[in-house]
Parts: sequence; structure tokens; C-alpha cells
Amino acid sequence: MSELGNPRIQYVTILGSTGSIGVNTLDVIARHPDRFKVFALTGASQVDVMLQQCLQFQPSIVVMAHPQSALQLKEKLDAHHLGIRVLSGPKAIEEVASDPQVDCVMAAIVGAAGLPACIAAALSGKRLLLANKEALVVGADIFLKAVQQGGATLIPIDSEHSAIFQSLPQDPSTWQARVEKIILTASGGPFRRRDVASLKTVTPQEACAHPNWVMGRKISVDSATMMNKALEVIEARYLFGLPPERLEVVIHPQSVIHSMVQYRDTSVVAQLGTPDMRVPIAYGLSWPERMVSGAQALDFHALADMTFESLDDHHHRERFAGLQLAWEALRAPLGTTAVLNAANEVAVEAFLAERIRFDHIYHVIQECLNTQLVSAMSSIEELLDLDRKTRTLALSSVNKWAIS
Repeated sequence: MSELGNPRIQYVTILGSTGSIGVNTLDVIARHPDRFKVFALTGASQVDVMLQQCLQFQPSIVVMAHPQSALQLKEKLDAHHLGIRVLSGPKAIEEVASDPQVDCVMAAIVGAAGLPACIAAALSGKRLLLANKEALVVGADIFLKAVQQGGATLIPIDSEHSAIFQSLPQDPSTWQARVEKIILTASGGPFRRRDVASLKTVTPQEACAHPNWVMGRKISVDSATMMNKALEVIEARYLFGLPPERLEVVIHPQSVIHSMVQYRDTSVVAQLGTPDMRVPIAYGLSWPERMVSGAQALDFHALADMTFESLDDHHHRERFAGLQLAWEALRAPLGTTAVLNAANEVAVEAFLAERIRFDHIYHVIQECLNTQLVSAMSSIEELLDLDRKTRTLALSSVNKWAIS
């Protein structure tokens, strides 16, 4: 794989280009046409959004998850005579993630559906920009073995994990000896001050109104329950190799400090910046260099006070009960984190469809963790089978809690 210092343009595949991470990645790439060329884009069903991306960036290949969406897109593209190949289905997504022409893959497909393509990119030795939590939360052992086997370069894109990555020493072999703990920051979402008893009446619209970040609906709900932070704790465990007891979460409502690393001498190194996903995306694309991201610089003169709140507070523990499930899952047999993730996806989808209440999300996850038996996972097929079984179990739980 050529480095960015090489004059050869880097070819990029974006998995999930129509989502918020994909859109921001294209924004950064558009600022550096001399450094990057889009090789492939993939999306689910937003045909018109994908059409506009194709017209602007003219990839060689575009893949839609659903055949009907691919047909619609092809009809629209044919009118422009661009010669872009249009494919569909999960195998095609894996192919564009591992194509020999590709240098860099942005993995931004939401959910366990993104796992096979992440593994394909890892085995092919790509620079893999990981915005897909499930690669680690669902398939940590298998995925990390694929990264090692393929000699891939793994760079986290979540703002918190990018912040940690930027705050750690460059040599991973020194992390265990030098680092005391990793501190992930959480905004607290839209319900940080909401009365716990009133959470049962929360609407999907309220849950998706994040005070700092513009995100998709599923991720916004995860932020409101703080299940996103539970998933991030699990990711941090596998990305940085520290045991669960050396991972901590603090609430930082302003989202200026994105995460911190405390060293053995008690020094704390933090990464600060405006809450804009183009910053970690630009860092991932250019690493180990730095390049213009398009984000607004942090104005210290206009900066409000930075505050922090402990999650040991009784009300926060009730408000964000799901967060503790991260440490429970990490202490349980390998594969339990996959159960947590699948149950959460089903529960959030049911809440967004107004089938269950906001506070029922936690109950569905807890029931699945208590019921689903986990054995050692040795293949992606076994992982995906566990994922399917958990979703079936979670749907039964949703039906039990369903609003009449």
C-alpha cells in the first residue's frame, strides 16, 4: 500500500457512503482531489443521494445493498453515460472492499451487516478506517486476527477512539506499561437532566434531538440511552488492549474534549476539537500526516466552561443503566458482546417504530443477555448465526414489552 507522501493518488472505497460518516468522508475527499480518488461507493436504498454522489465523484463501481435500488440507480446513471458499474448484494460489497486497486476503505455501514466487508478489507491489507462499531463489538477476535493476517492498518474513526489513538504513544507495544487508564467522554445526550421517571414517555423525535452532534436516528437513540458509550467501551477494550477495569467514562456535556489517556505518572493527554466528524476522518485518511478537514477551528475565547459529571451519580446510573452492560459483557464469555449489540439494534428499531417505550430498550437487552447462551465463536458464519438467533430472541422480548 502506498503512503500519502507518495505522489500516486490514493484510491478509496466508502462502505455506507449515503450515511452521515460517508457524506462527511466525501466532503473531506473533495477538498483534496490531488490526493484521493473514489474507487467505489456502497449504499442501502437512498438512490437519489447515491446518484448525486456518483455524478460528483464518478466512482468506477457503485454497490447498492438491495437489487431493486441497484436497478433504479442504473437506469438513472445510464442517462448520464458515465460508465459506472452498478452492482448489488453483500458479496459485491465485499469485493469493492478488497479490490486490489483500493488503498483505503472507510467502513461506515451501520450494524452487523458491515462485518463481512470489514473482514474482507482487513484480509486484503487495506488502510481500514473503522467507523463500524460492530466489527469489534460483534467480531473482535475474528476481525483482529484478519487485520493481523492481512497486515492491514487499522485506524479508528469514532471521535472518541480517534481522540484516544491521537493521545497514545505511537508504539502500541508501550501502551500497557505507560498507560494507567483510558477515559472516554460522553455528552450525556438529550436526557442528561431529564427526570428518570419521565423517560417512559420519551418520543423517538425527542430521542433523536442530540444537543451537539448531527447523526442518524439509530445512533442518536444509542446516545440518548448511552448504549453508544457501552459499545465504545467494548471497542476501546479491543482496539487498545487495556483490560475493562482500566476503561472509564465521564460525562462532558460540551463535547470539546473527545477522550483522554491518563498515564502512570498521572499526566492526562486529551484531544480537543469542535464536534465535527470531518476531523477524525481527515486524520484517518492522512495518518500519520495531518491535512485540512474543513472543520471550524476551536475558538478558546468563545469557549464556554468545560464541565464534567461522574456516572457514579445515582440518577445517572438509573438514567443510563445500559452503560454498565459493557463491563458485564466483557467479563462474560467471548461472543456476549455480539448478543448485546444485536439485542440493542432490535430494541432501538422497535422503539423508533413506536412498538416499545424508550425505557423498554434496556429490558429487551438485559433479557437477551440473561437468556442467550454463548459458546466459543471460530468463524464469521457462527458469529452471524449468533446474531440471527439473538435478533429472534429480542423480537420475542419486544413482543412481550410491546405497547398495546
